[in-house]
Amino acid sequence: MNSKIIEGERFEKINFSEKLLAKAEYDGCVFENCDFSDAVLSNFDFLECEFVNCNLSNAVFKNTSLKEVGFFNSKIMGVNFGECNPFLLGFSFENCQLNFSVFYQLNLKGMRFLRCNLQEVDFTEVNLEKVVFDDCDFSKAVFDNTNLEKSDFYTSVNYVINPEFNKLRGAKFSKEGALGLLENYHIRIK
Repeated sequence: MNSKIIEGERFEKINFSEKLLAKAEYDGCVFENCDFSDAVLSNFDFLECEFVNCNLSNAVFKNTSLKEVGFFNSKIMGVNFGECNPFLLGFSFENCQLNFSVFYQLNLKGMRFLRCNLQEVDFTEVNLEKVVFDDCDFSKAVFDNTNLEKSDFYTSVNYVINPEFNKLRGAKFSKEGALGLLENYHIRIK
């Protein structure tokens, strides 16, 4: 935990790739149109913060606390969320590009991904139970030993999930999307 606490501040149009963000606990802050690309945000604490129209591509979140954080209309490509502090981890994504990001071994139970690009994202050994994926694109995303029980893929596309290596009980898929559950069997369906 950081000794400095910054509450309710609004940060707009700041390039944190060049000017480092002060090491602190950020509580209820909003970051809008900020550039965090390649920034090192290790050991930061973000509580009930929002990132709006930000670029966080390739940012480093090692041991960072993300508690009830919302990401909106942001580019978050190549981020390893698996390095975050897992204690009380909680976030949601809306209209975000998360391509090439990693969520390895995280507990994301009940979280929401709305209208996101999740291409080539790694969900290996992640608990995605009861997660809502509304209108998301999963081209080349990896699901391996992933808990997808009661998750909702109904409006999402391009997922390939092997039922033999993932938990799917109660998960929701569209008829068209269900073909992604059969792709590993090399079955032809017309």
